[in-house]
Amino acid sequence: MTTRFIVQRYHPRYQAGVKDLILPIQNHEFGIAISAEQQPDLSDIPTFYQQGAGDFWLATVDDRVVGCIGLKDIGEQQAALRKMFVAEDWRGREHGVANSLLQTLLAHARERQLRDVWLGTTAKFLAAHRFYEKHGFSEVAQAALPAAFPVMKVDTKFYRLAL
Repeated sequence: MTTRFIVQRYHPRYQAGVKDLILPIQNHEFGIAISAEQQPDLSDIPTFYQQGAGDFWLATVDDRVVGCIGLKDIGEQQAALRKMFVAEDWRGREHGVANSLLQTLLAHARERQLRDVWLGTTAKFLAAHRFYEKHGFSEVAQAALPAAFPVMKVDTKFYRLAL
């Protein structure tokens, strides 16, 4: 029998699992030198993401975090998609982890009557660019971002999805 993942709302007991997923992808796979300390949102996901129209979801397999995605409420019926990561072994259409996480986030955003979802990513995440574009996100210039959008130092490419 094939192991399946489940998508669930973040709970603090998964904090270490989220860091264990994200940091190796950033540091080793993509060579981005960033620590957990440089990402304070990872230490307090409920306060940072689970406020207003925002939230944070996990994909888990046997209680192990294999994917995550965050939605940060930035006001004006807009939100920022952040921290979308999927473990290498769980990537690809055949698993559907990334798609399930994104669909969960978008259903939540629509339910909360958000108008726009914005995101920033690094130029290195080529597969992510294709994924977002396939799901209706359009590339925008950094100057087009709302003033409240939290630009990360590593972000060089930006997208918007009008809901």
